[in-house]
Amino acid sequence: MVKSLIVYASRHHKNTHKLVTGLAQQYSITLYDADSGDDIDFDNFDLIGFASGLDFGKFYPAVTDTAKKLPQGKTVYALYTCAKDNLQYGDEIKNIALQAGCGYAGKFGCKGYNTYGPLKLIGGMNRNHPDATDIKNLCYFYGKILSTVEKQD
Repeated sequence: MVKSLIVYASRHHKNTHKLVTGLAQQYSITLYDADSGDDIDFDNFDLIGFASGLDFGKFYPAVTDTAKKLPQGKTVYALYTCAKDNLQYGDEIKNIALQAGCGYAGKFGCKGYNTYGPLKLIGGMNRNHPDATDIKNLCYFYGKILSTVEKQD
């Protein structure tokens, strides 16, 4: 059985927390809040996700700093919530994973509620995201990764 972990940081509107919690309700996944400052033993996990909201296009430092502690040989993926629905982010996790000698399984991103700057004046954007469809799409993404990792065991 594959042991799975998601290291996440979710600030402001808790978009990323909503996303990873939705996934953890469907699969057996341990969630670790990178902002807690506690140490984590990666040796107990086979599949490790790193999830974050974006701060000027980058994952929160608490998440990337934790990723830099990866041991060799793990399978890693990236998750994020952002203002725009696209897959242009997450490469910093990929680079950290590959430098650590880990496999990289891909990335998933979806819209998140955003009230940054002048958006606050108009009530923000993506108010209802992540939503049930976003979580369903994440479950599909994760299920594909999980089946690949299970075949390797």
